[in-house]
Amino acid sequence: MSDEQKKITIYEIAKLSGVSVSTVSRVLNNSPYVSAKTQAHVTDIIEKYHFSPSTVARAMISNHTQTLGVIISDITNPYFSELYLEIQRYAVDFGYSIILCNTFYGGSSHGVSDAIPENTYFQMILDKKVDGVLILGGEIDRDTISDSYREALNRMGNQIPVVVLGQSIPDCSCTFVDRNLSGGVSALIQHLLALGRRKIGFVGGEQGIRTTTARLNAYMQTLKNLSVPCDPALISLSNYYAPDGYRAMAKLLEKPETTPTAILCINDAVAQGAIRAIADKGLRVPEDISVVSCDQFPSGEYSCPRLTTLDQQNSYLGRMSIMTLIGAINQDSEGINISHEPRLIIRESCGARLDYRFQE
Repeated sequence: MSDEQKKITIYEIAKLSGVSVSTVSRVLNNSPYVSAKTQAHVTDIIEKYHFSPSTVARAMISNHTQTLGVIISDITNPYFSELYLEIQRYAVDFGYSIILCNTFYGGSSHGVSDAIPENTYFQMILDKKVDGVLILGGEIDRDTISDSYREALNRMGNQIPVVVLGQSIPDCSCTFVDRNLSGGVSALIQHLLALGRRKIGFVGGEQGIRTTTARLNAYMQTLKNLSVPCDPALISLSNYYAPDGYRAMAKLLEKPETTPTAILCINDAVAQGAIRAIADKGLRVPEDISVVSCDQFPSGEYSCPRLTTLDQQNSYLGRMSIMTLIGAINQDSEGINISHEPRLIIRESCGARLDYRFQE
């Protein structure tokens, strides 16, 4: 076997180059702290012997594995899957691989009976020696966080950088990327009122979850501010998936007095389930009941009718979350500025009768 063909280690590369192992590591990582002459010399040796360092070797030298942990409450939820795709795209651009941990936290709505405790994943993530962790949903989204969860989160946050996409909680050693949970709700209600709809219901969302609480409070406060009656009988909470939207809407349609003229849904999936329930009752959207959504999913534009909704900039939030985490790993003192404002998208389901044209 020739010198060019034999397997060679980073220590041998260092010896052949006449430099330290740490200098070879800097060359491999394109560090700016290596002179051009040394960079060229070591690169020649690396190319001559077709040297490719293992992930383990890199980790031993740099104390970084170029691996991130992403803990997500339900990858089948379009909200989380859209976030994750953006996170993965940017992680790859920065040279990181991802260990995805799906807890099935919201799985009871579609046939998964047991969620995996997040504490289990916290320890698993630490054992895998990841460089940092991103948390999307789960117990962190509850109105009340348990002491045991907070303690486990702090144990992990004290060892590696942890970024949470969600509202901050006190006494927690993590970085939080805040979302505007209630933004746009008032605009949706005012739009429905402008269309002549005054009996407006609220459908979907699980009680005790921050997203539900924030949007429900905004719904009630907006109606109050506009002197519109807010009837508790028009509020039907459930969860965040299409079957939940169906059940919640069917409950409102059981009696004439609780049948609304418009509904505000927690997200597009719930809106699609609600529209099916309305159709099964022999009613029409938007002629009989206007339907709007607080959170746009990719499929909403292909519903029949197309959904009036809020663009919560989920892709942007995913991008900002991963950039915040990488910045924390690299001890970047310059923070990332995040501006998150939902945008109202008017389509057919509200009854605005717009001349909608599909855009390529």
